Amino acid sequence: MQVERCNAKPLTLAEQQELAKLKVMIDRAVADGVITSNEMTTIKATIAADGKVLIEELDLVRELIRAKIDRGEIVYDWS
Repeated sequence: MQVERCNAKPLTLAEQQELAKLKVMIDRAVADGVITSNEMTTIKATIAADGKVLIEELDLVRELIRAKIDRGEIVYDWS
């Protein structure tokens, strides 16, 4: 399904850089096939650090973590 964001503005260079850093952080966290509660806390803190949450950041979490959990590619360790 194509989602259109009619009020979307292009990402600034700083936002693009932060998004790239978040992607690297997520990739490292899921590389072992497990995402821990501590890793998720760190990812959430990184997203909120600048005081705003971008749709693109949420999309990364959905694509790189949530979808992989749903498909059984990674496990979420609650402990």
